[in-house]
Order: sequence, then C-alpha cells, then structure tokens
Amino acid sequence: MGYDVKQKIALDTKIAVLMGGPSSEAEVSRRSGKNVFKALQNLGYKNAELIEVDENIAKTLLDKGIEIVYNAMHGKFGEDGCIQGMLEIMGIPYTGCGVMASSVCMNKEYTKNILKEAGIPLIKSVLVRKGEDYKEKIKDLKYPFMLKPVSEGSSIGMYKVNNPEEMEECFEKSAQCGQDVMVEEYVTGKSLTVGVLEDGDKMFATEILEFRTKTEWYDYEAKYTAGMTEFILPAELSPEMTQKVKQIAIDAFNACDCRGVSRVDFMVADNKPYVLEINTSPGMTDLSDLPAQSRAMGIDYDTLVQIILNGAGLQK
Repeated sequence: MGYDVKQKIALDTKIAVLMGGPSSEAEVSRRSGKNVFKALQNLGYKNAELIEVDENIAKTLLDKGIEIVYNAMHGKFGEDGCIQGMLEIMGIPYTGCGVMASSVCMNKEYTKNILKEAGIPLIKSVLVRKGEDYKEKIKDLKYPFMLKPVSEGSSIGMYKVNNPEEMEECFEKSAQCGQDVMVEEYVTGKSLTVGVLEDGDKMFATEILEFRTKTEWYDYEAKYTAGMTEFILPAELSPEMTQKVKQIAIDAFNACDCRGVSRVDFMVADNKPYVLEINTSPGMTDLSDLPAQSRAMGIDYDTLVQIILNGAGLQK
C-alpha cells in the first residue's frame, strides 16, 4: 500500500537541485542530486534543473529565476547553514533544515550539548580542541574510543582506537580534517538509524534500519560500497524498543529545531538507545538509508522527494 502525499508545489515551478560544492562529500552529493532530479522529472516538474554549486551560485540562481531550491548537498557549505543563509538572504525557499539547525547539527559537540539539555541519552565523550593535549582530556574515558572530527560527515576522518599507541597515530589523522576532534567511548550493540519527516502538520519517524557491517564499524567503505553492509528492515527490536527509538528520534529532531527532513543515528547497547548524531541533509543515493527506510513503510523514492519538496520554506 502506497503513501498518499499531496502535490503542494506547482508543476511549472522553477526548481534548482543543488549538488556538489567544495566539500569532501561532494561526490556523494552528486549521486543524491542526480537521483532527486530524476524523481522530480518523474513527478512532472519539467522546469527542474540540476545545478553544481560553485562560487557563482547566487548569480546562477538569480539568472535562472529559480523559485525553490531542493538542497541535495552534503557536508561543508551545504549542510552547515552556509547555503541556507545565502538562500534566506535571497528569499528563495529551500528544503530541509534552517540555518541554525543545520549549523548546530553539523557540529557533533553542539548537537550533544543541546540533546543533553533535552534529556536525550548520549554516549560519554569529550571534545579536544585544536592545539590541546588530548592525554589530559581523555583521562576519564575508557578504551576503545571512536575519534570523530566534529563537523565532517560520511565517516570521513573517523577512527576506532583500542590503545594509547593507536590513539597517538589516529588522533593526528583525525585532526588533519582541520577541526576539533570528539573522543567518544566505543560502545558495542545494534547500530540503527531512523528518518524523521514532516508532511504538512504531520511529523513521523520512518521504519528503523539496522545495519551489520563487514567492516568493524560503519565507515565510508561500508556506507558507499555495495555488499559491505547487511541491512535489516525493520530493525530486529522489540515493539517497545522500536517505539522508544522512534520517539527519541522525534524528540531529538525537535530539540535541535530541525525541519522537513533529518536522519537520527543510534547505538542500542544493554537495552538502552543512545543518539550518536543528527544528519540534516540525509543521502539520497541508491545505497542511502533514508530512501530504504521510507520504502519499507510504503513511501517510494519519488513520493519521498515530493514530501521533502513540500517542506520547502518550513524553516523558522
């Protein structure tokens, strides 16, 4: 049974699908953008255009008379509030989260600070700022750790370290992303992710996706190489835990003032769900999580794109 969604945007609207840009996730973004563009064509939006983001993007949008932007960018500039701020100044409605939610959720430490205030369960971690000695900061944490650059996506710059020797080598690599590094205790359990969508006045969580990787953890290779990850949809959870995870995802979405669409990543360990991070511009590639989660609840790819498109201009 399919999902019924209203077409709130006129079919002759000039829509720009923005992709690429100066980000380490540009190639993934291009894959997302091409899929979204094809879906918009399938839906009847014949004035949709696929546009690569460069330093002249504002002029390009003006020259083409773009009326709505579908943001298919990932990572720096596209997911951190930069493109959102430019579009706000230009008065062009866009999909997804607004400036504040985008910039906050792009930074794992800021996200954790807000979620902690909201009572969302989190794994113990510390932030090591550029130039600081990590040895003093991590003294109250227990090995193994996950190292995470605070503002990267797609698991870029992330490493698992098991001992002080590995820490010395991997910390330098993680810090080479040019950012502060979050050091988080490594927790074993079920790796989950769940989408949150807004459709008009209705907000809902998608089916929960559980993934079991052939790599040690859900790294870039596991995310974007076919056959490297086993996906379980819906996740193998009790009905009670399923509802709990979905509600926490919605609570986290609201706590960070997300709009339109986001995806919340979890680790469930010892029967307790921990939020890892919030992705405000989830991937829309053939291998991405959100389309699979949506499909499992009767929302096909084109319908998912329509729901996200309908949310353009929802930002506060």
